Amino acid sequence: MLLYKELTKEIVDAAYTVHNQLGYGFLEKVYEKALSHELELRNMSFKNQNCIEVRYKDCIVGNYIADIVVENKVLLELKACDEISKVHIAQTLNYLKATNIKVGLLINFGNEKIQIKRLVK
Repeated sequence: MLLYKELTKEIVDAAYTVHNQLGYGFLEKVYEKALSHELELRNMSFKNQNCIEVRYKDCIVGNYIADIVVENKVLLELKACDEISKVHIAQTLNYLKATNIKVGLLINFGNEKIQIKRLVK
């Protein structure tokens, strides 16, 4: 059984709606704003540009920004590039590792066909 199955399904549906409306070729920020608006229309709670502190032995060694966190359960990392790469997957997995969030969706709007990868910590 998938963790947060219904929630991730709703997020994926929202991402497809955005991609179907906008297509590909815009900057990542455009997709972030459009997806945020779509999540809002679906009455989902979320935070944009969520700060992530990376710790090493009780010391903050870095700060990163997650694009969107939905209901404090699912981290969304958005891309607008040709293909999802191993680096994008590693980045999303590291964001999950640095937070208490267990599920991440890596969403690439930058291709003719949307790409979505579900990642679990």
